[in-house]
Amino acid sequence: MIHCEGLVKIFKSDEIEVVALQGLNLSVKEGEMMAIIGNSGSGKSTFLNILGGLDRPSAGQVRVGPWDLLKITDDQLVEYKRNTVGFIWQNNARNLLPYLTAIENVEMPMMLNGKVDRAYAEQLLEWVGLKERMHNKLHQLSGGEQQRVAIAISLSNRPKLLLADEPTGSVDTQTSDMIMNIFRKMNQELGVTIVIVTHDLSLAGKVDRVVAIRDGLTSTEFIKRNPNLDAAGGEQGHNSALQQVHEAYVVVDRVGRLQVPREYLEALEINDKASMEFDGDTIIIRAPKSLEG
Repeated sequence: MIHCEGLVKIFKSDEIEVVALQGLNLSVKEGEMMAIIGNSGSGKSTFLNILGGLDRPSAGQVRVGPWDLLKITDDQLVEYKRNTVGFIWQNNARNLLPYLTAIENVEMPMMLNGKVDRAYAEQLLEWVGLKERMHNKLHQLSGGEQQRVAIAISLSNRPKLLLADEPTGSVDTQTSDMIMNIFRKMNQELGVTIVIVTHDLSLAGKVDRVVAIRDGLTSTEFIKRNPNLDAAGGEQGHNSALQQVHEAYVVVDRVGRLQVPREYLEALEINDKASMEFDGDTIIIRAPKSLEG
C-alpha cells in the first residue's frame, strides 16, 4: 500500500533550511494496522503529511497504491485526497464543522464528491457508537464523541488508507481504548490500511507493527509475535492471544546502513567509529581499540 525509499523533505525559508526527512525507507502492506513513534522533531508528522497529500516530498520515492506522490499533479492530488486517503487530526477543530450535526459532518465530504449516501453515513456513526447522537450538534457532544465523529468523517468516502495524527492525544484512557478498538474494527471489517502517528508508547501493544523514526530516518521496528506458537505453528494454551509481545528489530536499508540505538552506543562509548566482526552466525559490534601506540 505504501512504499517509500530514500524519502527526503526539506523546508526552506529565506534564512534557514531544515531537513525533516533524511532518506526515510518504509513499506506498509495493504490491510496493515501500524503505528509510527518518535520524539518531537523526528519527522513523523512530516511523513504523515506527505502521505496525506498535505506536503510535497523533496526527493526520493513515495508511492501510495498506484499514486506516485513525487510526480503527482495538482488535479490528481485533489482526486487522491478525496478518494484514496482519510485523515484524522488530534485537534477536532480541523476535522469538524461546528454548526452542523454529526451526520451532516459525515455527509459533507460525500457532498463535495457529488455522491451523498445517508445510509452509509448512519452506518459509520453506528459503528463508532454514536447511533443515538447522530443528529446532535457538536457542542452537545463530548471531546471523545467528537473524535469518533472525526473517525466516521475520515471513512465517509471509503478511503483505502487512513492516517491518524495523535488521535488519542486529547482524550482520557477509557476513550483512547475505545478509539483504538474502533480502528481495529475498521481495519478488520473494511480492510482499510491504518497508519497512526503517536508519542504514546502504550498504543504500541494495540497495533501489529510499530516503526520508530529518529532524526528523519526509520531506526527500529517492533513486530507483534505470539511466544506461545510451537514449532509446528500451533498455539499452546488458551490465553495465547493475550500474551502477544512485540519483538524489536533494527532496520537495515538496501545499502546495508542501520541505526544502532543511541543507548547502546553510549554504553559502549562508541562515537564516530566501531569495529565489527562476523563469526559465521553473529555480527558483533565493539568500540574500536585505541589506535595510539
